[in-house]
Amino acid sequence: MKFSEAVKPISYLKTHASEVVRDVAENRKTLIITHNGEAKVILQDVKVYEKTQESIALLKILALSGKEIKKGNYKTLEKSFGNVRNRINDFKRGQREVQS
Repeated sequence: MKFSEAVKPISYLKTHASEVVRDVAENRKTLIITHNGEAKVILQDVKVYEKTQESIALLKILALSGKEIKKGNYKTLEKSFGNVRNRINDFKRGQREVQS
């Protein structure tokens, strides 16, 4: 994205609101709106915003995971799968008892 093309004054937004909204939505654009020559707000397609939020959430999870690994707070793959197998077997046993 070229910021030179993405910066518009608030007066432009006021006079071309429907056109700007349509362009942002159809082309998945992000616009920077200025007021008195200073950047004040971002106008962004909702799908782009959602993807950004999802990316931020994933990055936070990765950062937290990295911290936990450094602390030694993790299970081996074998132990994790073993726990899942045990839970599945417990569930199956419970199902058989209900049917009897």
